[in-house]
Amino acid sequence: MCNVLGVSKHGYFKWLNRPKSERQKKHEKLSQEIVKTHLEFKQRYGSVKIAKTLKKRGMNVSDRTVSRIMTKNQWKSCTVKKYKATTNSKHHHPVSENVLNRQFKASKPNEFWVPDITYIPTNEGWLYLATLMDLYSCKIVGWAMGKNMTKELVISALKMAYKRQKPGKGLVHHSDRGVQYASCEYQNLLKKYNMIGSMSRKGNCYDNACIASFDGILKRELVYQLKYKTREEAI
Repeated sequence: MCNVLGVSKHGYFKWLNRPKSERQKKHEKLSQEIVKTHLEFKQRYGSVKIAKTLKKRGMNVSDRTVSRIMTKNQWKSCTVKKYKATTNSKHHHPVSENVLNRQFKASKPNEFWVPDITYIPTNEGWLYLATLMDLYSCKIVGWAMGKNMTKELVISALKMAYKRQKPGKGLVHHSDRGVQYASCEYQNLLKKYNMIGSMSRKGNCYDNACIASFDGILKRELVYQLKYKTREEAI
């Protein structure tokens, strides 16, 4: 090997036994802490969350450094690509205009709410989860779960959110064009609560990206690595 690389044996062994620099020691310690945290959270956390966790524990480290070390060592957060359509936009109900228009930054609580429906597999069948997020804090203000993806499910989530938050007049409620949100009962409830209805453009998932991102994180951290026997266990 020394002949091929054009170095002397003496130089090779000198390099091999050279004491580690402080920088190398620091890098190795950081790598150990990263993999320890990665395993501690069952390989669910990516570089951003690991960096945030290490900062809370007193380590001064950037997201980029953690990302670089994880990429080098091929430490990845677990992801499973699954897809089940939860939006049925083939209906005859009126559709609201896109009032939100991807303005995802709110200046105060109860200014913009975004709802969505996602699914969780169990041995009994699908469990559907309807949620509402307040864009100011990214807090889930209302939710409901059930075995059927009906308008009653999203109505329950909206009623919970309204009861908990008690928003004032003029809150913008932005959803997809799904039949549940476009139904007469749901739209009448929005009017009763003095909310302004807003809907995404047809087939454009980016118009409601914030709540979709929440669904992805929720399932990566709490669903994909587990197998629920019953809906009750999943709830």
